[in-house]
Amino acid sequence: MSDETTSHPGESDLQTARTWVEFDDPADEGQRFRCDLTWLTSSWTCVFGNGCHGIDADKPDFGCCVLGAHFTDKDDVARVKAIVDELGEDEWELHPGSTRKSAWTEREDGELKTKVVDGACIFLNRPGFPAGAGCSLHQHAMLTGVEPHTVKPDVCWQLPIRRTYRTVELPDESSYLEVSIGEYDRRGWGPGGHQLDWYCSGSPDAHVAADPVYVSERPGLIELMGQAGYDELAARCEAHLVLAAAVTTTGDGRPSPSGRALLPLLVHPATLAAGER
Repeated sequence: MSDETTSHPGESDLQTARTWVEFDDPADEGQRFRCDLTWLTSSWTCVFGNGCHGIDADKPDFGCCVLGAHFTDKDDVARVKAIVDELGEDEWELHPGSTRKSAWTEREDGELKTKVVDGACIFLNRPGFPAGAGCSLHQHAMLTGVEPHTVKPDVCWQLPIRRTYRTVELPDESSYLEVSIGEYDRRGWGPGGHQLDWYCSGSPDAHVAADPVYVSERPGLIELMGQAGYDELAARCEAHLVLAAAVTTTGDGRPSPSGRALLPLLVHPATLAAGER
C-alpha cells in the first residue's frame, strides 16, 4: 500500500472547505445534528466491481474488504451471527463449515473482527464464484429483499458515512449531544488511512451516481438519524442543491464565472471533477 501521508493523486484535497448545517433532533430535545451538506449532496456511489481500484493495488478485486470488519458491540456481532446461520455454501464461498463465532471471527489488538482469509474478509466471495463476486452478506440481503444495513457489520454498511458524537458545553452551563453525520474519508481509518493505495470517497471515479448520497443512502441514514431527523436533513439537502445550482450556473444553464469560486464549498470536489471529465 502507498506510504503517502499528505496527498493522494487523483483524489480531492482532504482540507477542502465544506458547508455544514445544524438542527435540533425532532425526536430528542437533548440532541442536535451537525451534517456535512457538501458530502451528503455529492454524487458518490459504491463502484465495487464497476471501477473500484481497491484500497490495496495488489488486490483491486477485493475493494475495501482486505482488512476485515471490526465489530462495534455485541448487537453488531449478533446481527451478523443471525445471517451466518442462514448462509449456505452456495451463497458463501469461504464457508468454514461451522457457524460458530470462532469460525468466522478473530481478534486483532484485542478487538473482535471478521476473519481475513487469503487476503480478504472471510465473507467476500471472489471473482468467479457462481453466486457472484462481492460480500456474501450483502448479496444475501439483495436475495431476500432486506436492506443491507440489517445484515452487515456496522462499519461496512455505514462506510463511507461517518457518525460521531460530541458533548457541547454552552456558556450558560447547559449542554447538548452533537451528532455529526459526514464523510468517512481516509482519516476515518486512523493514521493508516493515508497509506491506502486508493480510496473511493475522494475519487471522481466513484462520484458518478444519478442521485445524491442523501437519497441513495436513505435507509442507512434513517438508521443513523431516525426518520424525523432524516426528514429534516433531506429538506436541507434539497435546499442546498438549489442554492448550489443557482450560484454556479446562469439562467440558461451555462457556468457562472461568479459562481466558480464557490464550487469547492457547495459541491464536493470529487463530484465537481467527475462532472468536468
